[in-house]
Amino acid sequence: MRQSLIILAKDLRQRTRDSTLLVFGVVLPLGLAFLFNLMLGGGERRLEARYAVADLDRGTVAQEFVTQVLEPLRAAGDVTIRPVAGAEEGRRLVGDKAVDAVFVIPAGFSAAMQQGRPTALEIVGGADSAVAVQVAREIAQGYANERRMVQLAVTVAGGQATDRELIERAAAAPRPLELAEDSATQRRQLDSTTYYSAGMAMFFLFFVTMMSVTSIFDERREGTLARLLVAPITRRAILLGKSLGGVLVGVLSMVILITVSTLALGADWGNPLGVAALAVAAVLAATGVTAAVATFARTTEQASNRLSVIAMVLGLFGGALFPIAQLEALSFVSVLTPHHWFLQGLGDLAGGSLAVVVVPVLMLLGFAVTGGALALHRLGRMLHW
Repeated sequence: MRQSLIILAKDLRQRTRDSTLLVFGVVLPLGLAFLFNLMLGGGERRLEARYAVADLDRGTVAQEFVTQVLEPLRAAGDVTIRPVAGAEEGRRLVGDKAVDAVFVIPAGFSAAMQQGRPTALEIVGGADSAVAVQVAREIAQGYANERRMVQLAVTVAGGQATDRELIERAAAAPRPLELAEDSATQRRQLDSTTYYSAGMAMFFLFFVTMMSVTSIFDERREGTLARLLVAPITRRAILLGKSLGGVLVGVLSMVILITVSTLALGADWGNPLGVAALAVAAVLAATGVTAAVATFARTTEQASNRLSVIAMVLGLFGGALFPIAQLEALSFVSVLTPHHWFLQGLGDLAGGSLAVVVVPVLMLLGFAVTGGALALHRLGRMLHW
């Protein structure tokens, strides 16, 4: 162990003078996390739509649409509602981009709805407000569907769709079925800021550990490795010293990224103990995988090229660059990557207890053990090529 610590100390002194490590370990992941956050928007976005209402009917059903459908949205802060005198004023406001869309409630709307006659609720939207206009359509369609259900209930109950008392009783009746989200399931999802911060940290972690592993080839080329092999130092001690250097640098990089992304970007990583367990396990997994891949190379260039490809592929299919669940046909591949388990562990930690990280941590340690065992098995070939 003392021999490994001596090699570790030597490597750390060399790494402190290597600006490339600072770039890949801190600057690039933080920069890209900030860029993704800026482009895609951190946190949850509110709708913030601007609507006008031209009530040409002034009837009870028209007032019901305004007070029971639109007013709750305004009170929640999702939309702003602006009453206008007529349809032409509403169209002018849409043309001037003062509002995103206008609801035009025609004259006779309430009477038609109460008597079961066809009528229309017009929506005039701006060409530059596609999302807000679509939401307006969904609001109107949802209201129309609910009124249709009321009419059907009235028909079944009394056979007279024009009976106002039956309409009011049907509208006030409790809904037989409502959809609800499981609060735990809803919370088990990282916000975009945390997701991309964690994804970039895991993605560049492979490049950080790669530099420590490939330093073996540099020492072989410079002749220092030959001196280590003839000294009373075992091959395992050499690999352990090199790997420990990668682990320590990787852990330090993760600590800096977690701290800075929390303070500067507002990322919410979750329970510190769970995050620490996942981060250390992720560093060990990355070290094991890079060490195993490096044993199949003959030179520093060859090892760097292969490890760069592996890092890109694992990052892509592991969800570090974008949520792989969007590609359903390929999402099953992500479970074969350390990135998947690291991000899943953080997501589960956001909505569960500390115990939820046990499985992701064990899976990450599985990558570390498998990669480390393969690296030890092939170490002799790597040192003597």
